[in-house]
Amino acid sequence: MASPLDFLHMSKALRAFTAAQTTQNQEHIKPFHRHLALRLVIEGGFLPDEVRPHPPVQARRRGGVCLLELSPSEEGKGELTVFGGMKTKQIDVVVVKNGIGPVAAVSVKGTLSAYRNLVNRMEEAIGDSTNVHVMYPGLVYGFIHLLRTNRAAAGFGAPDLGIDADGAVSPAIQRYFAALCEMTGRRFIRNDFTRYESVGFVMVENQGKAAGEIFAGFPPADSPLQVDSFFARLYQVYDLRFPLRAEHLPTREGLRGRRIHPSLRRLPAKPGSPSKPRWAMFRGWGEKRPASIYPSGVGTAVTSPEAKHPRSSRAASRSAVERV
Repeated sequence: MASPLDFLHMSKALRAFTAAQTTQNQEHIKPFHRHLALRLVIEGGFLPDEVRPHPPVQARRRGGVCLLELSPSEEGKGELTVFGGMKTKQIDVVVVKNGIGPVAAVSVKGTLSAYRNLVNRMEEAIGDSTNVHVMYPGLVYGFIHLLRTNRAAAGFGAPDLGIDADGAVSPAIQRYFAALCEMTGRRFIRNDFTRYESVGFVMVENQGKAAGEIFAGFPPADSPLQVDSFFARLYQVYDLRFPLRAEHLPTREGLRGRRIHPSLRRLPAKPGSPSKPRWAMFRGWGEKRPASIYPSGVGTAVTSPEAKHPRSSRAASRSAVERV
């Protein structure tokens, strides 16, 4: 039986996607939703009760410190329905702040084959972003598209081919990727509603022992659509758009301490694994920050400077986000 922490590794969360025969019931993509929900809490710093679907963790206060603990019974399922400008929309992963509404969300699409039809996905993505941003211009909206590599060496041919015999990505995928590059980078609330704040593009190996691993050959290493760049961008725009404008709210509190689950320190440094948890004070806006993820009785307390020097820590948090 899979441990909740297994889904911190993107490759493990993607194995169901690589083995799927159909996309009708979304079972192939739900483990990836679990990865996103966990990652937004552990790496992004949002509170568990703010994230839908609810991840298998909970925040508790003990001895003046807010702790994040594993709690499989807390895990929820299902998408949140939000109002759009033209119609309601079920979004895969949503962060909702009490008294504010949805502040961040990630929509995921997965394509198994028939890559010649990717142009239809482009039309859907543009309409989706526009519909949601018309109603919520301030929502930090991310879009991730997963595709299987479908290598020629494994017997795949046109129109399902992802990577040819020479190791080159198919022209249909390259054209779609070029179009997605024009749909990312929305920074301010008055910017184009058809763009997303962040877009990620992931090709997933679907054969043999490598199944579930991210194909490192595409997108290019310097592309903003790289999966790790996707998360960094999402956090950066959120910090710019919400917490930096909230410094005078009386409910805003800084981080007093933190504890880090030992297993998180041992996560492999490879694409798709969360970076070192960044408990930046901003993402707990209006709440005490959840400060650890660990099984009961495990962890090392660390004193944080944010409580004593909130203004200086704010600048440090901005710099940390920009560096990722």
